[in-house]
Amino acid sequence: MKLPFSGALRFMERRQLFVLILLLSSFCFVAQSDQFCDAGIGIDKSTCGIASSSKLLIRGGTVVNAHHQEVADVYVEDGIIIAVKSNIKVGDDVAVLDATGKYVMPGGIDPHTHLAFEFMGTETVDDFFTGQAAALAGGTTMHIDFVIPVNGSLSAGFESYKKKAKKSCMDYGFHMAITKWDEVVSQEMEIMVKEKGINSFKFFLAYKGVLMISDELLLQGLKKCKSLGALAMVHAENGDAVFEGQERMIELGITGPEGHALSRPAVLEGEATSRAIRLASFVNTPLYVVHVMSIDAMEEIAKARKAGQKVIGEPVVSGLVLDESGLWDPDFVNAAKYVMSPPIRPSGHDKALQAALSTGVLQLVGTDHCVFNSTQKAIGIDDFRKIPNGVNGIEERMHLVWNTMVESGQISARDYVRITSTECARIFNIYPKKGAILPGSDADIIILNPNASFEISAKAHHSRTDTNVYDGKKGKGKVEVTIAGGRIVWENNELKVVPGAGKYIEMPAFNYLFDGIHKADAQYLSSTRAPVKRFHSST
Repeated sequence: MKLPFSGALRFMERRQLFVLILLLSSFCFVAQSDQFCDAGIGIDKSTCGIASSSKLLIRGGTVVNAHHQEVADVYVEDGIIIAVKSNIKVGDDVAVLDATGKYVMPGGIDPHTHLAFEFMGTETVDDFFTGQAAALAGGTTMHIDFVIPVNGSLSAGFESYKKKAKKSCMDYGFHMAITKWDEVVSQEMEIMVKEKGINSFKFFLAYKGVLMISDELLLQGLKKCKSLGALAMVHAENGDAVFEGQERMIELGITGPEGHALSRPAVLEGEATSRAIRLASFVNTPLYVVHVMSIDAMEEIAKARKAGQKVIGEPVVSGLVLDESGLWDPDFVNAAKYVMSPPIRPSGHDKALQAALSTGVLQLVGTDHCVFNSTQKAIGIDDFRKIPNGVNGIEERMHLVWNTMVESGQISARDYVRITSTECARIFNIYPKKGAILPGSDADIIILNPNASFEISAKAHHSRTDTNVYDGKKGKGKVEVTIAGGRIVWENNELKVVPGAGKYIEMPAFNYLFDGIHKADAQYLSSTRAPVKRFHSST
């Protein structure tokens, strides 16, 4: 594009040129806003003409909850589900959606995302608006993101993320990472739980020198979580061994993306999962293992659950539907887009994780949506250790889980609701406000057509990233309508979303996993037959 004033630029002083650049940047932002509107993504109600009735009737669909399904109407008013029953009569002021022959389900809840995340010297390209807009296009109506402390401060981290989330267009909650330990952190954990609505804390056993914590810190954190009724979460890889594996790959001259997978094999995920489970058992507190990517980790969870331990296993979509072959692609851009941690595993792990999900060994599905564009990934073109870790999935999860698990016959529609929405709501103590289509529940709803097809494309997705690890995947089962807070935000392949429309959802402590914990403690103490009262014999 040739600017009419380009010939005059040589006469400008540097300061004037700088001002010009700022003006051009502003022009680009406005242009991008127009593109959002053209794509059906509303920047505000006036610019994109969003109109939404506060009253809505979904007629004639098969309403599916985790434990029951029926053909019924769903009536919504002011963002809340008012009634679920047959033949609801309404007036002319009510918008009506016909769901005959389709499933009406709770909107998805993604338990594992990283939006506006500063990591490995850069920041994810999806923020709390674009990432959430993509989620809504795929049928997810709430997510739980991870707050990273600022210089170890939980309070500073919380405030930072609240600012990031001001542009939210759907509801969200927060987990909190713990990256160091002292009395201040212990006190701040209490504030987060009792005053800020956070009921889960994540501990990284990987990323040595950055986020990784020691076993000593993990033990302190587990004890504190137990006392607060907060759920302890772990990223389970042996960080010391991963560091050694990375050094080994570099010594062998393996510097490309394949080195990422080779440096952190499944055995290291299995070891860390086992260690975390045993330490949680020692403290007697529930444990949630994030992004279970391997048979090794899954088997440790299965063994613990069989023994009666309260352990939750969360696979992510990439581990369920992909294998590691993409990391060996000779095109660096294509290979690097698959780099995440723990890494995507060899073929066979995916099927095993699907089976574990279908039989209840694993309980819910997340995404670990953490996206960097190809330019950011290219930071590590000569050293895989520098490739920002993360893949997409917040938009694709609901479609891929339906096609992979329901369409294949491995689970029912009710199970689908459980693993994509209800179980997450139960674990994080927001059920039935979320995760259900019941009177009184939030009107976060999807209409899924089991006979419609979908195709995933990097060119057509709504994320800001320029690649997609599921590019070209096709399947059956398409989310045709998404309703968030009673508003239709996705219909006819068009998004109508508004920055600031999303709400922060506080999540109370002491979920169902804590039921019986204190009784088990008391039973253990009574079984010790200690302390023993001894006497000293006279000699």
